[in-house]
Amino acid sequence: MNLRRRTWEVVEAAKPGDTVSRVFDILLLSLILLNVVAVILGSIQPLQERWGEFFRGFEIASVLVFTTEYLIRLWSCTIDPRFHRPIVGRIRYSVKVMPFIDLVAILPFYLPFFGVDLRSVRVLRLLRILRIAKMGRYYSSFNLIKRVLSDKKEELILTSAMMGLLLVVSSSLLYYCENEVQPDIFSSIPATMWWAIATLTTVGYGDMYPITLMGKFLAGIIAILGIGMFALPTGILGAGFVEAIQQNKVAEKTCPHCGKVIS
Repeated sequence: MNLRRRTWEVVEAAKPGDTVSRVFDILLLSLILLNVVAVILGSIQPLQERWGEFFRGFEIASVLVFTTEYLIRLWSCTIDPRFHRPIVGRIRYSVKVMPFIDLVAILPFYLPFFGVDLRSVRVLRLLRILRIAKMGRYYSSFNLIKRVLSDKKEELILTSAMMGLLLVVSSSLLYYCENEVQPDIFSSIPATMWWAIATLTTVGYGDMYPITLMGKFLAGIIAILGIGMFALPTGILGAGFVEAIQQNKVAEKTCPHCGKVIS
């Protein structure tokens, strides 16, 4: 039990004064960053042709390390009261966000060994980039982002619904304005949604644009609405970060035992 507890303390984010856990975190973070660099460099064809074997060997070694880490976490997680039950607790732990990312990041390497066609899972190898998300358990900034998204989820869902409604309405209006004069381009409402997305996000690729007077008038209004609509989630998240940072500052000045403000 003591070994399991100590293992859990080491593999989790380091606490102040725990040198072993801190070294473990640094080494694992370094390996994660090197994996991301390897994925990026491996996409360059000349480097892949010259260093392909090295990239492959590094990939195998990294997967073995990440797999061992995942199994160790799965073995020691029962120390946490939330996952104290041997089977149910480990299942509950494995479906949490970070352990699930750990599993998805290494899964594409093992799928071919279970008879899965390499061609069908080749795209899943892109999920190796998710290893950078493993850093989330080691930095408080990631936890701050998670907290803000959780606190503002209702407002974000509302603004997302409004954006979806605006997308449908704008694409429908432009379809009825432009379909008769540009039947090949504005062929349907779903096809017009591509124009609506490019307009609402102010990207404006220019591959689809209205030529009728009414279409141009509506397009101008939709473009202006898009600017304001996409500013809403930005403002919500900005206010959420300010509130969370202020709460952290207040918590740092509060005694954890009596709850009084520390002068």
